Amino acid sequence: MDDQKPGLQLVHLLRAVTVELDLFAAEFAGRNGLHPTDVRALIHLLDAGREGVDATPGWLGAQLGVNSASTTALIDRLERLELARRERDTRDRRRVLLTVTDKAVATGWSFFGPLIEEMVTAMDSFDEKELAVVRRFLLAMRDVTAAGRRTQRDDTTGR
Repeated sequence: MDDQKPGLQLVHLLRAVTVELDLFAAEFAGRNGLHPTDVRALIHLLDAGREGVDATPGWLGAQLGVNSASTTALIDRLERLELARRERDTRDRRRVLLTVTDKAVATGWSFFGPLIEEMVTAMDSFDEKELAVVRRFLLAMRDVTAAGRRTQRDDTTGR
């Protein structure tokens, strides 16, 4: 591929942002005695709460691509650290729902809050149309990446 293609240059920039965010998250994990997968789990749980998605252990394991034993161990760690809790679903008592605790939110905001504020401030220089294009671009890249991950998994597992 031609390194001068604008699309490829954007892919390299997107990868660079991803690396920086991963390093930032790794710093957070290290400071808080977490594994990087724990941080990804907390992000999924926070997103689920914002989107009104019922987060169950099975759902979380699927999001993270880990088996049920690993998911249980991860949830146990987060509960021990008082960052997540298991609660019975009031509509179906057989089901367990996962939520993040106020401690998790406060811990996350104390670390990520300044970065998020700077990112939002940086976006103030873009108008609504530009932000709409960026949003459309990021959604497309997320969808392409998720589809590629599923294809790779299916090719590896023979599904």
